[in-house]
Amino acid sequence: MKKIDIAIIVLAIVLCGVLLFMSFSGEILETGNWGLSFPVEGQPPAGPASVSDLKKFDGYYLGNTEEKVIYLTFDAGYENGCTPEILDALKKHHAPAAFFLVGNYIEKNADLVRRMVEEGHIVGNHTMHHPDMSKLSDFDAFSKELSDLEDLYQKTTGQQMQKFYRPPQGIYSQENLEMAQKMGYKTIFWSLAYADWDNNKQPSHAHAMEKLTGRIHNGAVVLLHATSKTNAEILDELLTKWEEMGYRFAPLTELPQGDPVI
Repeated sequence: MKKIDIAIIVLAIVLCGVLLFMSFSGEILETGNWGLSFPVEGQPPAGPASVSDLKKFDGYYLGNTEEKVIYLTFDAGYENGCTPEILDALKKHHAPAAFFLVGNYIEKNADLVRRMVEEGHIVGNHTMHHPDMSKLSDFDAFSKELSDLEDLYQKTTGQQMQKFYRPPQGIYSQENLEMAQKMGYKTIFWSLAYADWDNNKQPSHAHAMEKLTGRIHNGAVVLLHATSKTNAEILDELLTKWEEMGYRFAPLTELPQGDPVI
């Protein structure tokens, strides 16, 4: 065999080895927006990343699927008068929740933030300025968005922030998950949400109840926006309905710590 033929064969073997190595050592998760598909109503949905893959980075979108339990979460980038009514409904039902807040919310609504804490709710980290965190590849820049909010929260409440993080707009990357994990955070996505964020196009009560009761499931991490007038108006009725369906409400601190069950 000619030397040139041997060289070509060796080069081909090396190239195959490199490609194989890249396929096993590359990113587990692709950068993207969190979204869901519901192949079966009333059953846990499929997300763009699996429960087991997220768990490698202390990420969650489902809780304990062997129990009729719901983990309530609210995102809030600003306050428009709906949160007091939401807190009233949660208090009535003894339902713990997590409020993922940004910097300007805490700065402008210190009394409400303190009320959340006093009534037993978690205040989670939604970043200081709500940027697309997947564009922050530098750890210092990424960590500053979270640590600045931690500092503001501690100044406002006198307490340390619990380590729960929700990426703004649900945009994530494996690199972000790794950096949040390095900071001691659990990254919290969701397994149930609906179009409630547009104040100029609020869903009807009937539509909201249909979506939120029809797609509820064991271990649901529910995302609602605290800015939604509809959510504030239906929350008491919604929590009552979920209780009638046999569900209880649990804080994020009760998310399963062991191997995921799906």
